[in-house]
Amino acid sequence: MSFDTMRFTEKGLELLDQRVLPAREEYLLLETGEEVARAIEDMVVRGAPAIGVTAAMGVAVELERVADDEIDDALVRVCERLRNTRPTAVNLAWALDLVEREIGALRGKAGAGEIRRAARALAERLHAEDIEICRAIGDAGSPLVPESARLLTHCNAGALATAGYGTALGVVRSAARDGRLLRVLASETRPFLQGARLTAWELARDDIPVVLVTDSMGASLMRRGEVDLVVVGADRIAANGDVANKIGTYALALAAHAHELPFYVAAPLSTVDLDTPSGDEIPIEQRASEEVLTLAGVRIAPEGVDALHPAFDVTPAELVTAIITEAGVVQPPYGPALARLKGA
Repeated sequence: MSFDTMRFTEKGLELLDQRVLPAREEYLLLETGEEVARAIEDMVVRGAPAIGVTAAMGVAVELERVADDEIDDALVRVCERLRNTRPTAVNLAWALDLVEREIGALRGKAGAGEIRRAARALAERLHAEDIEICRAIGDAGSPLVPESARLLTHCNAGALATAGYGTALGVVRSAARDGRLLRVLASETRPFLQGARLTAWELARDDIPVVLVTDSMGASLMRRGEVDLVVVGADRIAANGDVANKIGTYALALAAHAHELPFYVAAPLSTVDLDTPSGDEIPIEQRASEEVLTLAGVRIAPEGVDALHPAFDVTPAELVTAIITEAGVVQPPYGPALARLKGA
């Protein structure tokens, strides 16, 4: 791959601005924790693993700029600010919990310089580990892809949604490497069009055949025999295997079940939240109605009309054929298997 989703520089943290892809490839320089928090909220960076890594980097950036005698308070403040940026993706809380546990343990015991270095090293470690985790997910999922497969995916769960390689698109990349793919069907995913702008952009750069479809085409394509399997990512997986992902995922799972097609979820174990018993307890982010009422800054609905915009939906575990993780493929019943892999 020829791009970085996020990267440290001498000046601060640079994020590839996903809002302006594919028209432009621009990196935003972020020099404070507040700027990183706003970038997460504004969808400069999105995707559960990417948000987690970015948050850890944001902590490191903030600690670099504050005075030595402010560093303890700054650590608490920036973690709280970043934690409240997006509620559904559990990787965000997972990464910040790790930061608070490892870096917070140094408060009162280490100097400011050591704390800064430790925060930077932890963020770099999470970045490198996420790429390796995604490659392991891809390799675990590739054997599930039949020869000459027509694979349908939803939203973007690729290198742009992670530190690199991707989860659902990690499976795609590994399957393409292994000669299993005929083509990828990428749904556009209104209102941000991540499938059209991001997934198609990623796969085209890697010379993986990709065809764009609208969000409403999935069931019809399945009925016509033009889909062999569905692979999606996840923002949170409950203890029972219920999955929160981009709105529209549930409809595809229902359609795949009706047409007896495999429906796979590819995600790192950090996305599994054993503290959330089922999908009913997963908080669903409600984003601004303006994001639905406008397209590329132009209003497409009449004045006075409102819109709903839940960013995610929940797919019940019984509709999920298997969950693909870096530790291998998890089969139902998911509760005991996920708890075992998480060491609970």
